[in-house]
Amino acid sequence: MRKLVYLIASTIDGFIAEADRSDPTGKVFLLEGDHGPVLTAEYPEMVPGHWREAAGLEGVENKHFDTVLEGRVSYTMALAEGVENAYPHMRHLVFSTTLEEVPDKAIELVSTDPLAKVRELKSESGKDIWLCGGGALAASLREEIDEIHLKLNPVSIGTGAPIFDGPFQINRWTVESTRAFDSGVVLIRYVRA
Repeated sequence: MRKLVYLIASTIDGFIAEADRSDPTGKVFLLEGDHGPVLTAEYPEMVPGHWREAAGLEGVENKHFDTVLEGRVSYTMALAEGVENAYPHMRHLVFSTTLEEVPDKAIELVSTDPLAKVRELKSESGKDIWLCGGGALAASLREEIDEIHLKLNPVSIGTGAPIFDGPFQINRWTVESTRAFDSGVVLIRYVRA
């Protein structure tokens, strides 16, 4: 069975974006450092389509995931920058109860129960499923998340969008592996306990 993997960057105080939900890439989470090439090699599918050629990833096969899930806020963040489909190299689902359509017809807009949809996706054949954000969608899918791959960045911002933006719920995780980089970024891979 396919796994749902929440692969996300976070500050040390547990935020994935600023309070205004603006794109943290390059501002909160720096791209420079020895972690960049290693993470790109390990997760080539996480590099957005409009950056793939510059990153030398054009035509590179997806390593872990063939499906990506986004909430409305994460999706519209890219859309505001003119990116209609950040992940054309994967099956791309956007979860929203307020969006009526998306400009790229390759994206599947899901307005039904996220848990039911993820259970359906997990039963299909294929590579694992990447939950790329945001915190509200992650909170709604918490019971179906099998692994968390946390790119912990050496920065704190005090307030913002939390990793899980939902009601209080205790979930236990076991550390599968860690890898620290000179940049201060630490990749921590958790599996459900």
